[in-house]
Amino acid sequence: LGDGYNRLWQAYYERCRQIMHDFAEAEQAVMQLQQAPSGLLRITSPIEFGQMFLASLLGDFMRQYPQITAEVELASRSVDPLQEGVDIVIMVGQPEDSTLVARRLLSTSRWLCASPDYLAAHGTPTSVAELAGHRAVLLSTDSQRYWPLSGDSLPCQRVLSCNNITFAREAVVAGAGIAALPALICAESVHSGRLVRLLADVPLPVGELYAVYPSRRFQAMKVKAFLDFLISRLPADTGRLLEPEAARLITSRP
Repeated sequence: LGDGYNRLWQAYYERCRQIMHDFAEAEQAVMQLQQAPSGLLRITSPIEFGQMFLASLLGDFMRQYPQITAEVELASRSVDPLQEGVDIVIMVGQPEDSTLVARRLLSTSRWLCASPDYLAAHGTPTSVAELAGHRAVLLSTDSQRYWPLSGDSLPCQRVLSCNNITFAREAVVAGAGIAALPALICAESVHSGRLVRLLADVPLPVGELYAVYPSRRFQAMKVKAFLDFLISRLPADTGRLLEPEAARLITSRP
């Protein structure tokens, strides 16, 4: 009876403690809702997304909420928001771990491209099978043995691999080989004639961009406000891949 009684009161105590903790969080959340977002917002982002989208969007957000200050790191490395004290990690890749929360920002895709000079020297592939005879420029997140195609395992002749898509694009423009590049990064070069899009009907993998943050139980008002602002300003489906990470973060499904 004694042990059972003690276990009962221990369970009762733990439940009461959890209720008080939840009440404190709810009270703090209500207080924050009565105030404008403020404080330091720490963000890490892929390089190209930061340069092409985040800078202007964050500037607009800070103009709307002048009590917000920000620290931003643009990098291709993996960042753990818990260990590094980051409020929001923006990353490409499927969330995997349940300890963090991830909100999808947009969906992305890629184009196979090469330079006119490369095609003049090596020929233009007219089928997927012909890619096997061409030089491949890969991103570090790609398989280093196969072309990054949806559902196909076609061996490739890798000549270059890197973790930055702008670098890969410029190498392809210079004639290094064929690459599956983000439309966001290569569309202008295709339209100007610096690059040629190849096999446009061939499906390539679709990626997703996520905003990852430590906890869903209680979000700081500054984090919630910025995520809502960011999502409202980004299209749900751009058909464009942004910046692949060298390694995936620990993340969760929303």
